[in-house]
Amino acid sequence: MININDAKFITSAAGIADSPEFAMSEVAFLGRSNVGKSSLINALTQRKGLAKSSSTPGKTQLVNYFEVKFGQKFSENEKFDEALANLGENFSLMFVDLPGFGYAKVSKKMHYIWQKNLDEFIKNRPNIKLFVHLIDSRQFDLDIDRNLREYVESFLRGDQQILRLYTKADKLNQAGRAKLLKSDPGALFVSTLKGSGVAKARELIIKRAFGL
Repeated sequence: MININDAKFITSAAGIADSPEFAMSEVAFLGRSNVGKSSLINALTQRKGLAKSSSTPGKTQLVNYFEVKFGQKFSENEKFDEALANLGENFSLMFVDLPGFGYAKVSKKMHYIWQKNLDEFIKNRPNIKLFVHLIDSRQFDLDIDRNLREYVESFLRGDQQILRLYTKADKLNQAGRAKLLKSDPGALFVSTLKGSGVAKARELIIKRAFGL
């Protein structure tokens, strides 16, 4: 089992040019606007209101950094415990909340600047070890998500991985869940409202960010 010892907001940046360097691995959360990135970060860190969410899609256009400090407890997964032991009694990750892909009520010029900054950041940020691609489980087959997956895979380094999580699972009916599982048999569903899937997602994020 994993403890959250501390989680705090560090800073915001417009892009890679004004982003500080941190001596730790980074986990970048990305997805289309209003997919629930902020809500999931709050659930993963067990801190309500840590990441600020907005009801207006596309409103947040800064890169937000959150330092998350983990501790360990004995779990039923012996192999996972052994892997965690190699990280030490306490270890940290930097969660990076990226602006949502998709639409926003701004000028075409401003939208271009935002997307250019995001593109440069994702491709060139050296400490990113894991991309967490969030997909709305009710709309899992949208072109924007397929394009985003292919886009990240096109420049993925050998020390980086992608983890897909399907959000808002509490709003998905049985037929919708079956349809999604047919498309992605290994789909991991998460619901920040019900708390389901969050602990599993946290474990997978740690495993993949540290290459365990």
